[in-house]
Amino acid sequence: MNRRSFIKASSALAGTAVPMFPLSALAADETVVSSIHDLSGGLDIYGKPMADCMTLAIEEQNAAGGLLGKRLKLATYDPQSNMQLYAQFAQQAALKDKAAVVMGGITSASREAIRPVLDRNKTLYFYNTQYEGGVCDRNTFCTGVTPAQTVAKLVPYAMKKWGKKVYVVAADYNYGQITSQWVKKFVQENGGSVASIDFFPLDVTNFGPTISKIEAAKPDMIVSALVGGAHIAFYRQWAAAGLTKKIPLASTTFAAGNEHIVLSPEECDGFLISYSYFQNLDTPENKAFKDRFYKRFGKDYPNITELAVATYQAFKLWAEAVKKAGSLDRMKVIAGLESGISVNGPSGKVLLDAETHHCVLNVSIAEVKNKQLNIVETFQQQRPTDTSAVCNLKKNPNDNQQYVIKA
Repeated sequence: MNRRSFIKASSALAGTAVPMFPLSALAADETVVSSIHDLSGGLDIYGKPMADCMTLAIEEQNAAGGLLGKRLKLATYDPQSNMQLYAQFAQQAALKDKAAVVMGGITSASREAIRPVLDRNKTLYFYNTQYEGGVCDRNTFCTGVTPAQTVAKLVPYAMKKWGKKVYVVAADYNYGQITSQWVKKFVQENGGSVASIDFFPLDVTNFGPTISKIEAAKPDMIVSALVGGAHIAFYRQWAAAGLTKKIPLASTTFAAGNEHIVLSPEECDGFLISYSYFQNLDTPENKAFKDRFYKRFGKDYPNITELAVATYQAFKLWAEAVKKAGSLDRMKVIAGLESGISVNGPSGKVLLDAETHHCVLNVSIAEVKNKQLNIVETFQQQRPTDTSAVCNLKKNPNDNQQYVIKA
């Protein structure tokens, strides 16, 4: 399946999400939940599965009787990977829709466009993407993994397998810049060295000069923190240069947008990745989830991503907190979320850490093989220790910033 075919297929799937609606259409016995995920633009490879999981979660909750006697209504927005639209739609979700909660954002820049708007308008916010860590805001909950949970496991594993000289390529924004420093830290802690760290804007598609630099540097391995549809070109050009089998690659981001399906096995077999969720996790909870998901969206759905499952689990955490609070009042729901709440989701146990508003998660390492992600090792209940080093919302509930954590 090429990228165009995949995007077309994904668009059809994402089209099942509930469209935007005017506030006047909201009935008295309905509660709005807003979804702001890219259904077009360069980040749609991540956003479409996230939007689909929002649809599934809402439909399941309504089938179970809704929440507090009210039916949930999903307001879905497509920010088109445009920072101005993220802020605009966050404002609309808060003021026009009067959403009880907003789930949205992919890049850190998109989160930081949404977060202050929802803080100002006192609207609860969940950010469900793996990121560089450091957000400390009582109104915001981050359910994706941070470097202390995945990069800390992936780098030593790959170095033990391949060698100690590492070359890093990364997206040129917060995630890539900060994550690359975590990669460097873990490389050095494990007795290795970093030959170079090269950054690329999200729209870059020509990696020829960098590939030549990598060849000249002769590293034992590459670590990639590239992001988005344009950066798929790196892996294609890497393979075309005949380097896939010569210099192995580990990535903190690969397959989050189903790149392993868009690319051929010859272009990416053998890559190592680490996430909190893989589709082939062998647990009763994941099997039941996949059965429901495929029944809703079809057996030919390309792959259920970690970001999609993090979104689904975030909704479940919010719904449990609403039930525990017995109210949709924002502060009461926040108190419920801070009460040690957890859910058993497709990825395993998901525990909400009250001090950081991040999650304690199981983490696995997987190898790409013939368009599949085969788990090679799993680590139970990994804590977001990077963020907990700088954030304690129990002691400092009025803290409201993103710390740049020094690796």
